[in-house]
Amino acid sequence: MENRKGSMTALVSAFGRAYHALYEEPKIFNDYLARKLIKDEEFCNISKNMAEGIKFFNSKEAYLYPDKESALKWVVQNQIAPTPLGRNRYAEDMLENAIKLGVKQYVILGAGFDTFAFRKPKVLNKIKVFEVDHPDTQELKLKRIKALGWEIDANIKYVPVDFSKDYFKNSLLDSEYNPNELTFFSWLGVTYYLRREEIYNMFKDIASISPQGSALVFDYADGDIFYPEKTSARVSAMVGMATMAGEPMKTGYAYFELESNLEKAGLLIYEHLSPVDIEERYFKGRADYYHAFENINYTLAVVGNKELDF
Repeated sequence: MENRKGSMTALVSAFGRAYHALYEEPKIFNDYLARKLIKDEEFCNISKNMAEGIKFFNSKEAYLYPDKESALKWVVQNQIAPTPLGRNRYAEDMLENAIKLGVKQYVILGAGFDTFAFRKPKVLNKIKVFEVDHPDTQELKLKRIKALGWEIDANIKYVPVDFSKDYFKNSLLDSEYNPNELTFFSWLGVTYYLRREEIYNMFKDIASISPQGSALVFDYADGDIFYPEKTSARVSAMVGMATMAGEPMKTGYAYFELESNLEKAGLLIYEHLSPVDIEERYFKGRADYYHAFENINYTLAVVGNKELDF
């Protein structure tokens, strides 16, 4: 498979969601279908690698977690799952509100092994869902959906796009996407790996193909992630792991820089969640290792209009 890195990223993210759905309470985000998209061999291998990874993520205290189960739990709850769970929960919370306000289309950019359309089949009576992703990752996902016997609703559309080569806007417009309908975009786990110019161009494209009042949810890092003395050990480990995997993190924003870029592109910040805000909303009061990731923020932006009651 040409897109091995992208597919592995999708698998690891799905693994974190699946592990949480299977073994943990209370739920931050209940993706109870994620496990079905992961083969047993893959689940076992990822579990093994993650458990062994405690020596990388927490070398000083790894001895405290001598068995696979305790080591895996620590790695998943501290390192792998907090951000995917939190940002997906936030995106779907905001989508639910947006549908009440008249949104008719949901575009998932870099969909990976997202299961929204199968977890929320009744919503498909109200909106069309467009999953946009690399052709290889999308093909792998569709093969697994077929093998599971899941029925693909007529309102689920798959749009293959190689973001490194293709102009996503054109591919989306060539599908059944309607640029005149209120649309909700989610773009999760991607901005870290792009240059500022690429991020800005994506903002601009989204604003250019959706009417006023459409919305975008995305996550991003602040610039401190690149300075170990300014951030936490687990954030530094995340940055190091990405570099070792051949997908180095490239961009962090100060809030005012992000706000300026969005406004130039035709978007306005409606809500911004800092790590403190995310902790308060989704992780407060837990008795396990889960906490919002330091330096990671969530943003809800709207096209040309802040006067919406999300």
